[in-house]
Amino acid sequence: MTLAGSVRILLIGNGGREHALAWKLSQSPLVESIFAVPGNGGTATCPKTTNITDVAANDYPALVQFAKSKSVTLVVPGPEAPLVDGVEAYFRAAAIPCFGPSKEAAQMEGSKTFSKDFMKKYNIPTAAYENFSDYKQAVAYVDSVSHDVVIKATGLAAGKGVIIPTTKEEAKDALKQIMVDKAFGSAGDEVVIEEFLAGDELSILTFSDGTHTLSLPPAQDHKRIGDGDQGPNTGGMGCYAPTTIATKELIRKIEDEVVQPTIAGMRKSGYPFRGVLFTGLMITSQGPKVLEYNVRFGDPETQTVLPLLSAETDLAEIMLACTAHEARLDCVNIKVENKYSATVVVAAGGYPGSYAKGTPMVVGQPTSPDITIFHAGTNLSPEGRLQTSGGRVIAVNATADTLEAAVKKAYEQGVTLIDFDKMYYRKDIAHRAFRSRQDKEALTYAGAGVSVDAGNEFVERIKKAVRATKQPGADAEIGGFGGEMDLAKCGLQLDNGELPVVVGAIDGVGTKLMIAQKMQKHDTVGIDLVAMNVNDLVVQGARPLMFLDYYGCSKLDLSTAASFVEGVAAGCIDAGCTLVGGETAEMPGMYQKDDYDAAGCAFGVMVNSQRLPRQSDMVAGDILLGLASSGVHSNGFSLVRRILEREGLAYTDAAPWDADKTVGESLLTPTRIYVKSLRGVIEARLVKGLAHITGGGLIDNVPRMLPEHLAAEIDLTAWEMPAVFRWLKMSGNVEPYQMVRTFNTGIGMVAAVDVAHAKDAVAALEAAGEKVFLLGQLVPRAGGEPHCRVLNLDSWA
Repeated sequence: MTLAGSVRILLIGNGGREHALAWKLSQSPLVESIFAVPGNGGTATCPKTTNITDVAANDYPALVQFAKSKSVTLVVPGPEAPLVDGVEAYFRAAAIPCFGPSKEAAQMEGSKTFSKDFMKKYNIPTAAYENFSDYKQAVAYVDSVSHDVVIKATGLAAGKGVIIPTTKEEAKDALKQIMVDKAFGSAGDEVVIEEFLAGDELSILTFSDGTHTLSLPPAQDHKRIGDGDQGPNTGGMGCYAPTTIATKELIRKIEDEVVQPTIAGMRKSGYPFRGVLFTGLMITSQGPKVLEYNVRFGDPETQTVLPLLSAETDLAEIMLACTAHEARLDCVNIKVENKYSATVVVAAGGYPGSYAKGTPMVVGQPTSPDITIFHAGTNLSPEGRLQTSGGRVIAVNATADTLEAAVKKAYEQGVTLIDFDKMYYRKDIAHRAFRSRQDKEALTYAGAGVSVDAGNEFVERIKKAVRATKQPGADAEIGGFGGEMDLAKCGLQLDNGELPVVVGAIDGVGTKLMIAQKMQKHDTVGIDLVAMNVNDLVVQGARPLMFLDYYGCSKLDLSTAASFVEGVAAGCIDAGCTLVGGETAEMPGMYQKDDYDAAGCAFGVMVNSQRLPRQSDMVAGDILLGLASSGVHSNGFSLVRRILEREGLAYTDAAPWDADKTVGESLLTPTRIYVKSLRGVIEARLVKGLAHITGGGLIDNVPRMLPEHLAAEIDLTAWEMPAVFRWLKMSGNVEPYQMVRTFNTGIGMVAAVDVAHAKDAVAALEAAGEKVFLLGQLVPRAGGEPHCRVLNLDSWA
């Protein structure tokens, strides 16, 4: 535990970002003092902060010695250069925590080539690209492509090494500037030429301890010097947060597809990221794509998002958690105020070209607690007078309940406090958030992620499979508003003049779908869906007649969905019912990436003479027969997946219980459909009751067919537990009772039969292709006793 007033911080840097960091860190009760090397005119007057100008910010051994002399307990490098140089290792060797990544991890910003190759390796969405170290080859590539490009110096260029040409000639000129004229020095020894992405930009600052992450509200920077995003790029002329385009759905998508895979990929690659990761993104029509990574706080994003942190959110505590050996960021609370923040940067005249330094300036004191001024290119003259010392001189931040109010405050109550000769600032910060309605893109259903055309094409594709389920009374033609079944034509006979009873069942496949998605094999789970429903119908004595399916996804993939429905059709054929219709729903945001879910509904009919269970006919001594399952069927997969994960088994690995199949192939064996096998014994009245063994196993499902005064007595030695269940039991260290209450353990259906009819029932079931086991019998049950007793439980130990 860190004691109040015990943290001494060395803050490296002299920009607006560093002033913002000192401002927020100084509010922490944990912090005793902050040493800013070299700091600026703002940090000079910041509470608890002292500027240190006699130690160079790039003399890392000297910084270590200084830190030791001042008993520094936390180092916070602001800019990228020290991190890319490996400053973290200097302080690690001195056992002083450093809030920032290692030199290896800092390559994510230090080398555009490195970061693009990283994104490619870990399937993180980004623009198509090529790397070049030869100027002539780069020019030839520009000539060869038809799309617009972005040219990036691969090394550090102070945020200015990105050029967006509008013509091929401009692109070639940019290559000459970077690679031949060395406009950015050695940073231009290699360039990345990537596809130009259209859309809105935003950036995310994410704290990370190497494992856990906490992201701040998304911000939108203004890089161009001129209003309307005109003119050359700068280090950033203003910013606002949170961005109006960042919906909860988009933020979740960025976290799932970009932030988490990035942090996980860095950890897998052997250089876990500790510090704050800046991810620059373009929000395209295909979703978010990464433009760049920075391995430190952004500027002016830092000046924009830190004021949104609540007063009780302790930045020092967050940084200490990120640098702690035990990785404890998940133990820290971050509260973001429900407000908007806008920052306006005031620059020296002439920036980003040549500009004057040493210009005297006057900065008034804000009268509102919602206004904060952050110094960047300022310092104090020998006489103690505030003056300019850089291109981006100073910034004003304002917070308010609405973005409009925050922007208005920044200009009217903030910028007006600043005065120096030839000062310049943009007048349109957050203009993209205020685009008029007529400038907004005309939205379409397809643009929102739902393709009606794809849905129609899908219906056409599956019609053949659906027609294969046709039977008298149902033509299996889809495309209408509902499915029909003509009971008069499907061979039903009245039972003593009585109409049949309609029976319905609805079910899904559960997390078995996740394995199908991982294996990209979708037909067998379609069979599972039918099986889970029709097996529930047949145990009531019903004959399944019609089936409807539901398929929900984020984006309709024709191949996946068609394969699934073809499986449903195959299951319907096996069950003797007709696939009369269904629903396919594209719901971007409800489902993620390639996920889909499915449910089914089966209808059948039952004549009263065949209604099951016949509980009034059941007596003690009735025989319990078990029908073999085909495998795990469709229940218990949450436990199955957990066991596999703990054992480190991939679905593509050979199955330990079946050398001829992979884990995924074996587990995707479809649920056995018992309908045709059971119809004969039901119509012959050879069974008194049936139980479909699903979730809950034998323990919970067999009692569902029994009267209160009888219990099932099942001998676990009556059959041999199949290999897949033996492996799950052993590898998962699953207790025998939990096995028999979770899985079917090799028995997919149980029948209760009269002793006198047992031999005939077995013969009929075996003739229908079933493997039958004599499980036990029904026994008297007194009140309070269990409905199902298992004998020889220790034989499974």
